[in-house]
Order: sequence, then structure tokens, then C-alpha cells
Amino acid sequence: MLNARMTKSEVEKELQGKGVFVQIDHLNRFLKEPIGIEMKKFVYLKLAALYETGKLLSEAAKMYENAANVSIAFTEKITHHMKVAETYVKLGAFDRIDHAIKNAMGEANSREREEIQISLKQMLREQAKVLETGLKRNQAAKFYERLLDMRLSDQERREAKERLLDLYRKVGKLHEALTLEKSLG
Repeated sequence: MLNARMTKSEVEKELQGKGVFVQIDHLNRFLKEPIGIEMKKFVYLKLAALYETGKLLSEAAKMYENAANVSIAFTEKITHHMKVAETYVKLGAFDRIDHAIKNAMGEANSREREEIQISLKQMLREQAKVLETGLKRNQAAKFYERLLDMRLSDQERREAKERLLDLYRKVGKLHEALTLEKSLG
């Protein structure tokens, strides 16, 4: 059983060979122990990874958020907030993505803010492609619509519009397709 005097490697060793949900249970109990901030962050990140493995993405996002909240370094906070955003992208929870990105931006300098925007665009594009591949066209269209609300280069905007136009046609959104076609010229 895990106790407050254990090191990270001892915790890892104790969890080794146990199933995902048993590990989650042990780690959640361990969080109730009086442990230091670094150990808490370690446990939150471990739980986040386990929740992702178990496809419990909403719970994983909460653990990344907790890790961000106990982190001291700004770069760590940004990294963890971006993991929250990435997890919510997989869920298609746009309001929560916005919240996570806002939190990351709040910790960032101007260069890092630009990197966050680039990362977000990449995450949205990748998820849209995953959804298209899985023939979830309506959901994919929402991601392209979201991309079009962002600051994009002319090339990025054109590509997003073309993908969106194709999706609108495939799902029978003919009015939207016609409107978008006009904007493409």
C-alpha cells in the first residue's frame, strides 16, 4: 500500500503489475495522504495518463488541470494547461478547450502565446482528420468551423474552407456549402 514517505520510484514499483483501475484507486487514495507538492504533481500526472489509457478523458483533463494548479514554473503550467486543451479537443468540448487555452495564455509571454495558438490550430486540424477518417463528418465540420474562427494564414484558411466545403456536401448541408463556395471565389 502507498504511504506518504514513499519516493516516486517506490510508488511506481508498488503500482507495477496492477491493472489500470486498481492503480487509479491506489493513487486516488494516496492523494488523501499528507504528501508534498512535487509528489502530488507526480500523482496527478500519473492519474491523467491512466485515465487516458482507460479512455476516461474528462477525468484525465481534470488531473492535468490539477497538475497545472500545483506547478510552480510557468512553462510547466503552460504544458499542463495545453494537455488539458488537447484532452478536451479529443472530446470535442469547445467551451472547455477555450478555458484551458485561456489559462495557458495567462501564464505565457508573447512568444509562448504564439506557440499556443499554433499548437491549438494543429490539434484542431489533427482531430478533424481523425474524425473524417472515422466518417464522423458532422463532428469534423465543427472543428474546421472552429479553425475558421481563428487567425489563419491565407493558405490555412483556404485549406480549412475546402475541407469544410467537402464535408458540407457529404453531409447534405447544401446551403452552407453554397455560401462557403461563394467565399472561396
